[in-house]
Amino acid sequence: MFSSERLKGIDVFVCVAECGSFAAAAEKMNLTASAISKSIARLEKRLGARLFQRTTRTLALTDAGTVFLRTCAAVLVDLEEAERSLQAESTEPRGRVRIDLPGSFGRTQVLPSLLPWMKAHPLLVPHITFSDGLIDPFQAGVDIVVRIGNADEWPPTIARRVLTRERHIFCASPAYLARHGTPLSECDLEQHQGIAYGWVDGRINPWRYTGEQGVTLHRQFAPQLVVGNGDALVMAALAGYGIVQLPSWLIEQQLQAGTLVEVLSHLAIEGFEINLGWVRSRQTQPKVRMVLEVLAAGLGALK
Repeated sequence: MFSSERLKGIDVFVCVAECGSFAAAAEKMNLTASAISKSIARLEKRLGARLFQRTTRTLALTDAGTVFLRTCAAVLVDLEEAERSLQAESTEPRGRVRIDLPGSFGRTQVLPSLLPWMKAHPLLVPHITFSDGLIDPFQAGVDIVVRIGNADEWPPTIARRVLTRERHIFCASPAYLARHGTPLSECDLEQHQGIAYGWVDGRINPWRYTGEQGVTLHRQFAPQLVVGNGDALVMAALAGYGIVQLPSWLIEQQLQAGTLVEVLSHLAIEGFEINLGWVRSRQTQPKVRMVLEVLAAGLGALK
């Protein structure tokens, strides 16, 4: 096992060897000549070998001292280089960092804010994957994750920060509204075709909206079409299948282009939490800390 005792006296030994005398080394290291002499004596005792041949006028390395000096000088150079690298990384992130993002959200919302920053730091090597299920980043070897949804079941090794929430709105294509009319109230939804998100086990997400006094209400409905993917829901709405409830971030381009139109804006509701998570033991790494800061700034401003 490595012992810190092995490092004691090495810097003094190298300095004495380079300076050629205890007095010169003492002046350079801001120590007394007595402290220098005692440090060398302790080192020689621990090693069981004489490092210097002393006379009243000269100080020379022994054969053992010469061999030991080569090793010690190399160790000190490596330590100095490691310190310089760490200092450089504190201002310039470098090395591989693994980031796992939700599919649609990661492609449309996270990457646009992350890619320009990563391009400006060429020493960083991002490894970005996409998955929608809850994972244990520590077990998966991932440094940072972004997840949508309440993450109460995350393991204790993972730190989590809620950045913002989605805004869920009702929308439809202009062609559908031209054929079926625009709903003006909650009751009007019963007269319209709906597109729903469905799960593999057969569950169908109800419509959620804000009722009186801000109470969240859930309405089960008989959908015209059930789809288990956000991008596919957008495609179905664009094709005129009916009214759909979606997070606003997913359809911002379609809303701006007018290919989808928001309806019943007074029923819009807060959606799921957008969470930034990371392995606690890695948050002190400069590259991880900097990526977290970029993601927090970009996603925290999301509406």
